[in-house]
Amino acid sequence: MLDFSQTIRERRTIRRFNTTPVAPELLVYLLNGAASLYEAEGTPRWRCIYAGTPESRQRLVESMIAKMKESKLGKLIPVKMIDFLIKRIKDIPAHLIFIAESAANRRQSDENYAAVCSVMQNFQLLGWERGLGMLWDTDPMLQSESFLAEIGLREGERLAGILHAGYFDKAPRSRRRTPAKQKWTTIGGGGEPDGPQLDNVRIPAQSILEMLNDAVWAPNDGLREPWRFIYVTGGEAAGKLRVSYGDASPASLLIVAKEEADPHKREEDYAAVCCLIQNFQLLAKSKPWHVRRTVPEWIYDREWCKPFGIRPQERIVAVLELGGDAQSSEPAPAAPQLLNISHL
Repeated sequence: MLDFSQTIRERRTIRRFNTTPVAPELLVYLLNGAASLYEAEGTPRWRCIYAGTPESRQRLVESMIAKMKESKLGKLIPVKMIDFLIKRIKDIPAHLIFIAESAANRRQSDENYAAVCSVMQNFQLLGWERGLGMLWDTDPMLQSESFLAEIGLREGERLAGILHAGYFDKAPRSRRRTPAKQKWTTIGGGGEPDGPQLDNVRIPAQSILEMLNDAVWAPNDGLREPWRFIYVTGGEAAGKLRVSYGDASPASLLIVAKEEADPHKREEDYAAVCCLIQNFQLLAKSKPWHVRRTVPEWIYDREWCKPFGIRPQERIVAVLELGGDAQSSEPAPAAPQLLNISHL
């Protein structure tokens, strides 16, 4: 079994790849594995486009930089520098473009986007175990009309980003993460809670924090670390959760994201928090715990969220149920999406 703790901590963003080809069959295999690791109650809608041939990579990079070329700044950039950029991107062996479907309501749109981001994180982790490095690209130039037309983005779809993938010679050094305890708040009890009870196995809060210390090694631009954690053990907040989940509500960990004013940063931060949640769920597989990710409707109601201390520039991304009946409430993997990959 994959040592998720070690892989999550060791994985690095790779920006310099060597020229070793990447077998398309390996990418499909890893994508299937990445999708099977994501657990969802519904059927999140997403798809993936693969650009691995020299011709498709050429078309991809030209459409990527079209917006930059047309800008005032782009016209000042020397042609040699643009040619160097084109060659550097084109020489990356593989590019996987991930797209989520939008939906009639915000909750389902978020579920679809969270699914894509989680699968992308799983794909990076599985690839790292095979010696593959990746760069998650969400540069604003990807929103150009030429690029979106080239990848065939349909009405009602949302680009999650590109994973540039390939083998590499050297991994960059790690950069320190903020300990989870510095972003941890308990509501309803003094000090640290003892933790939920599951099949006579007690989960100390310290164990949850230790697992979060691994989970925070999630990809996020500039290491903005846009998350914090609210552990609910009692009080008015716990009463709110009982209304939502019933008297048998489990202990709950709220995963909260900071919302930047800039839409691009806000979307990147949401993706990073989704990756952190996915890391946490992967890590929990090695424990005798039940962790269930939920996105209840009430998290979109600002008034309802007030007892949890949610600030104006924040949002709850998901509620993690810790404990409960694992046999009756285990979510199903998102299997229907395993082979949803096409070629550019």
